[in-house]
Amino acid sequence: MSQSIKNTTYSYRNIWKVAYPILISLVMEQMIGLTDTAFLGRVGEIELGASAIAIIYYMVLFMIGFGFSLGAQIIIGRRNGEGEYRQTGKVFWNGLYFVLGLSGVIILLSELFSPALMRLMVSSDSIYGAALSYVRWRLPGMVFAFITSMYRAFYIGTTQTKTLTLNSIVMVISNVVFNWILIFGKFGLPALGITGAAIGSSLAELVSLIFFVVYTRLRCDREKYGLDRPAKLDLAELKGMMPVCSWTMIQNVISISTWFIFFLYIEHLGERALAISNITRSVSGLLWVVLQAFASTCSTLVSNIIGEGHQDMVPSLIKRIMKMSYGIISLMVIIFCCFPHVIARIYTDIPELIDASIPALIVMLTSYFINVGAMVMFQAVSGTGSTKTAFWLELAALVVYMVYCTVLIGIIKADIAVCWTAEHVYAGCMLIISYSYIRSGRWKNRMI
Repeated sequence: MSQSIKNTTYSYRNIWKVAYPILISLVMEQMIGLTDTAFLGRVGEIELGASAIAIIYYMVLFMIGFGFSLGAQIIIGRRNGEGEYRQTGKVFWNGLYFVLGLSGVIILLSELFSPALMRLMVSSDSIYGAALSYVRWRLPGMVFAFITSMYRAFYIGTTQTKTLTLNSIVMVISNVVFNWILIFGKFGLPALGITGAAIGSSLAELVSLIFFVVYTRLRCDREKYGLDRPAKLDLAELKGMMPVCSWTMIQNVISISTWFIFFLYIEHLGERALAISNITRSVSGLLWVVLQAFASTCSTLVSNIIGEGHQDMVPSLIKRIMKMSYGIISLMVIIFCCFPHVIARIYTDIPELIDASIPALIVMLTSYFINVGAMVMFQAVSGTGSTKTAFWLELAALVVYMVYCTVLIGIIKADIAVCWTAEHVYAGCMLIISYSYIRSGRWKNRMI
């Protein structure tokens, strides 16, 4: 794939060839969260609400390693565009060693401090116990997830994205089967509820990793990309990666942390409000994965095209990706707005909860008319290698977002639907500042 799109104008067709496997893989992976929410929604409101807190808490920790892999993906894309194929493997191996050690440190620190942190943040005893149980059983899977994130970085960075589709299908099937067995207690096993969801997702991460290892060994040109044998840990190489990777790591952790704080604010509004927001979050995830597929494609292709020496083509590439994103996501938003009860019924069979969720769903859906432009433009900034700048741009937007949430939810304690207008505020800030930076041209001639 990397050869077929090299030295082209990056037409809509070529953009789609890279984007659709990422899209399918992200949709499939979103099914993991959908499965957890749908299954737990049939266990009870406590489990449904607790999973919202626990999953986002886990995601804050996961984003440390995943953010690093996004930086590695940008570097791999640049080396791929430059034709330095074996260097992509060197980046992969050194990144893998780093995230492997990082996962061990995070698991240890979480085991030591998560109970106290969760106790401080969650007011409901029932939600506290359920959320802590989920986190403790979910964290062992972080080792597999971090390694898998480096495989994803390699395949996306080298534009061999079809691999992701196969992997995600295997992972989703595994997650559905494991969750069904462990949550509800099938085949003579005890019904573990929210703990079963955590164990099932961890096992699915392991299956995903095994797939990548086997696929790479059998189907990838390992010699070309320097994957034929593990490279030695090169501290100089790793140090050279850090100016890009450290900023994507910090930026993603802070971004997801504010999302976590949003849910902590909601938790203090009551268990019903938290359950509604978990449903809204899960529906948002269906749209988010489509947006992220195009945003990730934008980052990768911008990095590749700069590596090829065609900086002048970046603005037109962004415009093409923007048009494709708006076309698909706008259609999805309209369909979801027309059938909100049908969508909400996927996640719960409690009639009162379904009805109460509709206003928040509609508010959240309208935010995507702004979010599309914001996320594509922001990932374009990261794709240029200006990850430090991207961090400061998002931090500025997040400050505005947190002030808005603090006033609206923490002080005014507005209706749950009104609380979700925070998404409009965040997306609007991101769109304005990211567009301004790309238009300024300050990203040109940046070396990584």
